[in-house]
Amino acid sequence: MRTENQYALDEKTITTVKATVPVLAEHGEAITKHFYKRLFEAHPELKNIFNMTNQRAGRQSKALAGAVYAAAAHIDNLSAIFPAVNQIAEKHRSLNVRPEHYPIVGKYLLIAIKEVLQDAATPDIMNAWEEAYGVIAQAFIDVEAAKYKDAENQQGGWNGFRDFKIVEKVKESDVITSFYLQPEDGKAMASFRPGQYLTVRIDMPGEKFTHLRQYSLSDAPDKGYYRISVKREDGQSDNPDGIVSNYLHGEYNEGDILPITAPAGDFVLKEDSDAPLVLISGGVGLTPMMSMLQRMKDTQTDRDVYFIHAAQNEDVHAFKEDVKQAAAKMKSCQTKVIYSEPLEKGTADKEGIIELEWLQTVVPKHAEFYFCGPTGFMKAVNGMLLEWGIPEERINFEFFGPKQEI
Repeated sequence: MRTENQYALDEKTITTVKATVPVLAEHGEAITKHFYKRLFEAHPELKNIFNMTNQRAGRQSKALAGAVYAAAAHIDNLSAIFPAVNQIAEKHRSLNVRPEHYPIVGKYLLIAIKEVLQDAATPDIMNAWEEAYGVIAQAFIDVEAAKYKDAENQQGGWNGFRDFKIVEKVKESDVITSFYLQPEDGKAMASFRPGQYLTVRIDMPGEKFTHLRQYSLSDAPDKGYYRISVKREDGQSDNPDGIVSNYLHGEYNEGDILPITAPAGDFVLKEDSDAPLVLISGGVGLTPMMSMLQRMKDTQTDRDVYFIHAAQNEDVHAFKEDVKQAAAKMKSCQTKVIYSEPLEKGTADKEGIIELEWLQTVVPKHAEFYFCGPTGFMKAVNGMLLEWGIPEERINFEFFGPKQEI
């Protein structure tokens, strides 16, 4: 694979692309919406890869617009976007994105730029963007090739989708159900790092295209199974997010098969640190935190751990007993529960929401912070930590869905 400084562009191309930054700031989302419309009209089979719920909600267009803008803004220093390339490539590998997809995407992205900007998209601009896209696409292809190789060559690893059998299905709360998975072929299965996820492929009757969804692994690695814990989203017609989760809850049972790709994700526990560990979750954001907590119970029982979970009430709170049992086996693990609408008094350590003033009384400032949950929850927690003066390198978070600014 080429090194970062080998992805180079000539000065004319760099100057031309940089000049489009203000235009992209104004028209970026319109371009990406037009791009997806054109792309799916010409290649509907790509709907098998893209999350169409994110498409309908506009989340994917916003994410792509941000990525295109960042590429243009840093075109003179592509090494600046390599961390983002690595992060996106990790998700692409989990979704089975392949090199042959990039020329298709490039074609329709350039068409969208031309059709939205019209006369402003001069031949020089289009030629510069074509060259720039080629270099950036090659960077993705190279990074993803290495990730595919690593996923396949690790012990128990594989390439693409592999069939796993549901060996156990457990209701964890009124809205969350766990699925325990083992390989159908009976062969070895890859380990993973706490915080990573699986991509699951769902084929639903009456649906022309498959659905790909990513679910965090919710137990420690190396237990002879993978566990995902899925929240059933309310409704289907008015909330398309619920289409897959409702189908999993209602139609998949022990003995059924789920095709999955090898574990992926860069939101992972830093196990080489002995700093206090603070795990903060909201709702189903609890799942990667459970993996991290169980790993701590198995390997670092002397490390100070603070486990904080916020939920609406007792009925939707999953893994209550699991957390208690894990904490009891550790030398120093403090747990806190927050209910915004408790069903009974005294069932939570705090009622309402997490607030900075309260957080400062229950966790140390010099800790490593990990958090996950709904977007509003994430923004609030991130804002609190920054206001408290926590360095960004000690703030770790995970989004379900396209990466967004918080």
